[in-house]
Amino acid sequence: MAGSMDDFDEEGDDLLASFVENKDDLQNNVPVDFPFPFEAYDIQKKFMENLYLSLDKGQVGIFESPTGTGKSLSLICGALKWLKDYQEKQKRDLEALIAEEEKSCTSCDGVSGELDWITQFAVKKEKQEKLDSAKQKQQKLEKQESRLLEIGKQKQYRKRKRDPLEEEFEELMKEAAPDVQAAYREEIDKVKGQEVDQGDDDLVPEDYHSDEEVKSEDVSDSENSENSEEEVDHVTKIYYCSRTHSQLAQFVREIVKSPYGSNTRVLTLGSRQNLCVNETVKKLKSLSLMNDMCLDLQKNKSKKIDREPSGEAVRKRREKNGGGCLYYRQEMMEDLGNRILTEITDVEQIVKAGRQMKACPYYTSRLSIPLAEVVVLPYNIILHKSTREASGIRLEGNVVLIDEAHNLLETINSVYSVTVTGAQLTKAHSQLSQYEQRFRSRLKAKNLLYVKQILYILNCLVRFLGGRADINGAKQSAGKYETKVLTVNQFLSESGFDNINLFKILQYCRKSQISKKLNGFLEKHPNSEVSVAAEKAKEKNMGVAGFLEEITQNVESSASMEEMQKTNAYKGNEESVVMRSPLMHIEGFFASLTSADKDGRIVLTKQPLMSNCSLKFLLMNPAVHFKDVLTQARSVIVAGGTMQPIDEFKQQLFFAADIGPERILEYSCGHVIASDHLFALAMKSGPMGIDLDFTFGSRENSALLNELGLIVSNICGIIPGGLVCFFPSYDYQNLVYQHWQKSGILTKLERKKRIFQEPKLSSQVEHVLGEYSKSIQKSSGGGSVSGAILLCVVGGKMSEGINFSDDLGRGVIMVGMPYPNIKSPELQEKMQYLNSNFPRDKNGHLPGQVHYENLCMKAVNQSIGRAIRHREDYATILLLDKRYCKESVRTKLPSWIGKNLQKMEKYGPAVAAISQFFRGKKSDTMN
Repeated sequence: MAGSMDDFDEEGDDLLASFVENKDDLQNNVPVDFPFPFEAYDIQKKFMENLYLSLDKGQVGIFESPTGTGKSLSLICGALKWLKDYQEKQKRDLEALIAEEEKSCTSCDGVSGELDWITQFAVKKEKQEKLDSAKQKQQKLEKQESRLLEIGKQKQYRKRKRDPLEEEFEELMKEAAPDVQAAYREEIDKVKGQEVDQGDDDLVPEDYHSDEEVKSEDVSDSENSENSEEEVDHVTKIYYCSRTHSQLAQFVREIVKSPYGSNTRVLTLGSRQNLCVNETVKKLKSLSLMNDMCLDLQKNKSKKIDREPSGEAVRKRREKNGGGCLYYRQEMMEDLGNRILTEITDVEQIVKAGRQMKACPYYTSRLSIPLAEVVVLPYNIILHKSTREASGIRLEGNVVLIDEAHNLLETINSVYSVTVTGAQLTKAHSQLSQYEQRFRSRLKAKNLLYVKQILYILNCLVRFLGGRADINGAKQSAGKYETKVLTVNQFLSESGFDNINLFKILQYCRKSQISKKLNGFLEKHPNSEVSVAAEKAKEKNMGVAGFLEEITQNVESSASMEEMQKTNAYKGNEESVVMRSPLMHIEGFFASLTSADKDGRIVLTKQPLMSNCSLKFLLMNPAVHFKDVLTQARSVIVAGGTMQPIDEFKQQLFFAADIGPERILEYSCGHVIASDHLFALAMKSGPMGIDLDFTFGSRENSALLNELGLIVSNICGIIPGGLVCFFPSYDYQNLVYQHWQKSGILTKLERKKRIFQEPKLSSQVEHVLGEYSKSIQKSSGGGSVSGAILLCVVGGKMSEGINFSDDLGRGVIMVGMPYPNIKSPELQEKMQYLNSNFPRDKNGHLPGQVHYENLCMKAVNQSIGRAIRHREDYATILLLDKRYCKESVRTKLPSWIGKNLQKMEKYGPAVAAISQFFRGKKSDTMN
């Protein structure tokens, strides 16, 4: 197999580039045939051809292919066909280059005497250097291929020796309950891998050098790091990103089924939360704490232990220095790496193999990146620069393929947005104050200076929220509810610490690991907060009653903080895990304040209770962080089932990152279904002639709710199987449901179809879907109740990633248009930003208004795309709102829906058309 040429000297690369330019240009010669597991549809062939062309030209591609059209297989077969061809082309070009240079060097010996001997010598030397460079490159490729062949032939993995304790564990635990096995493993890890207490020495940062010294050290470290990385050759690869691990696992399974499943090295990456197998680390609730614990165990493992004459002495020395991680073993990780490169595995399979082989899946996967041809990973790893670099990902010369990219703009904004609360700020200030008081005499001057500066910043932030840092946030009042948006410079000025260099603060936090030291301090001295409170009580002569009140405040504050974090965790906020100290999270907010003034905003939210107040950094310009990906990677492909409206991607993400239109390729394909398998209808009025106006001011009208009930009731009698009905919000869904319940409409519906509602808890989704499916299957056998109706919410748990194929979704109803809250300060600020920085569209509309409409239509497109999942599937899509009859709305629907959309002014003809559609399908089925 061919490897990448990224790791060779610049002169050789320039030579090869100039050589290739003089050869036949292959970039427009797209293959006629693509390996595919079955006969590909025409739209799949065109998809692969356009993808191949985009990768070959190094373009930025926007690909839209409806779910059910084999998008994943088209991506796999098109991209891997290009990759294999590119690898072979690299080898051919290199061989031809060497042959040409050898011929050129030989011809130099017979050069005419017109040139003096010095010139002849210089020319010959230059050609010889170029030849040597090309040969060196070829040797590296051959060495790399040899290594890959060795891995490919390896069928048996080295069996490691197991100690009696592990043998006993395996035998005794085979039939034990899972929780017993986990508890036993945890005890083993504690015995073998846990650090012993080393006092408080590890809690005090080392002497912090001057900024100049640190800068020079950073440069040196950077150079060493780069030199170290240069020793590892990376093959040209494809980075495939998606939103969830289930989607990534599905993509891996598609590769296995493809023609490339047997000869492609595929690697799946994940976080420690997904890949760690050390029970001591896994039990930690915070990802940040998991990272710190893991690094500590590595550090202990890597400590040098002098050889002692006595084995007992060695054992004692190891015990003193800490045992390290049982799974971080080079030999075992090498075996695991060979396995995951020769067997296509997803995250769960990698973890299982890691447990069996007693090797760390997390570090093994990262060490295996250089030789992998396809790296499968979540969004955040590729989009977040520091995470990307820490993972060892190189974008230069490689392809980035982002699937399910319809929310890419929002995803980047979310990755770089940070929220801190009043409770977090007061808690961090209190903890760091205790730390500073305890170790004041042991902290060097530079350390003490920076700790004081961090305390000053925390104090300024608390005061800006309207509170005091020396009083528990849970007992402080911050005044009335208020929301305010500021630029970064305005915020720094008004908060009072614009004179402090945040870059130096962040550098100190990184080098000293002060947040980690603080967390260790709180772990070893959990009662220090009470002790400090007691000292303050004595100083202020508060007496016993005051001291007890102080303790009560601490307990209530802790409970309030934990409750708030649990609430945020329920909402899906990964940063809201319960942390012993919030300083590490607050450092992320400090980092956001170093952004350019025009690229971000600070949203201040004041509430009556100080602990509930918050500061949020809101990223305005996602292109500033995505630009590195676009400029470093050879090609970037964003793909999805519904990418409309595409203009927003180009304006805010590509053009804003200085990517010209000439480098962008757009491709949107239709559906594999025949046109008569879809009936899309925009309905303007109901059976009583009332306009379907679900705007915010009219949607609670009783007459309108009755009209909606009559429409759904009539439709239930026509549409067989399952009917999925989407509402703009949970509140509106509940409002409609309660009205139907009171008016008797719900009773009429239940006579026709069994009714289900989308649950608020994610854990209940699978159960509801299962019952919904059972009801539809039962109704197929006959009976008065035919099928089921599922009431869902746009943007909820069932609007993405759920397939309502065949009878599960014969009809999809969209009630109203799900516009976001226009009064939201964040949305208003975003619209103002767009109006100030981007031009009007071709119709003269302001970009802020276009963005507002696009947010609505992207949500609509995701929801109505839940139906029709394969070639033989059929369904009807009903858009219930008179605004859907506008031409401007139709153009923002997926092309395969928009071109077939019918607009019905009156209710009667609309129902007749739906009835005729399903009579035709019933007739086709019988025939």
